[in-house]
Amino acid sequence: MGETATGGGQTWLRLMPGLFVLLWSTGFIGAKYGLPYVEPLTFLLIRLGLVALVLALVALATRAPWPKDWPTAGRIALAGLLVHGVYLSGIFIAIAHGLPAGVTALVVGIQPLLTAALSGPLLGERVSGRQWAGLLLGLAGVGLVVREKLSVDAAHLVPLCYALVALVGITLGTLYQKRHGGGMDLRSGTAIQYGATALALAVAAPLTETMQVQWTGEFVFALLWLCFVLSVGAIFLLFALIRRGAAAKVASLFYLTPPVTALIAWILFGEKLGVVALAGMAVAVCGVALVNRK
Repeated sequence: MGETATGGGQTWLRLMPGLFVLLWSTGFIGAKYGLPYVEPLTFLLIRLGLVALVLALVALATRAPWPKDWPTAGRIALAGLLVHGVYLSGIFIAIAHGLPAGVTALVVGIQPLLTAALSGPLLGERVSGRQWAGLLLGLAGVGLVVREKLSVDAAHLVPLCYALVALVGITLGTLYQKRHGGGMDLRSGTAIQYGATALALAVAAPLTETMQVQWTGEFVFALLWLCFVLSVGAIFLLFALIRRGAAAKVASLFYLTPPVTALIAWILFGEKLGVVALAGMAVAVCGVALVNRK
């Protein structure tokens, strides 16, 4: 029976990266459904405030351990502000202001390379030559996937800056979580992260937006999907992967997000998926395989 349990655990560990990529890739789809009915920071405030409340209740009901001191809680909150606040705000604002999805995906697609470059000096992790080759190959694959959707003009300069801010947020947040958040309980720790981010958004949203919401069926669906599939399921998987693996290896999984998002958009919205994009998907998969090969 013990061997069966162990085998089941190993199977789950093997499935975790693929499941994370699939869930994370639906984030762009959720934003596409929800943003026509609400401004970006207001959307995030509702989403993260709701998730923070639910996770806090779950943590209390299951008697999850909470941080023992304020400095520890502060470090957990800071990681959350970077991963959830800076990253998501940048992405949502960029999309809401008209930055093409392909450009957004390509900018954020630089994250694995940036993470690998910083993981040595910040975490002391070594990235091998083979892994660097895989990271570059993965970025090339992402470029091929989104090549036909790349279009930037002067009007996109401001939203492009927001996408770059998102890139910095997710990169630094991943590294900071790896260094300071590895021991946190996922229930209480993530509740703290979402709560801190919601408080920041509660200040920023009224200052910059009207905070009007059209409570349509599409918006409610997008909100619930992003709350529980992305903000709970995908984030729990991401933090579990960060806890178990090197930062560069985990970050390389983000290369698979644009290809999977393109597949989902092809299925749901009939968006074009050409031969070059399919080739790019294969290249990205090969790149990630190189990075994660033992």
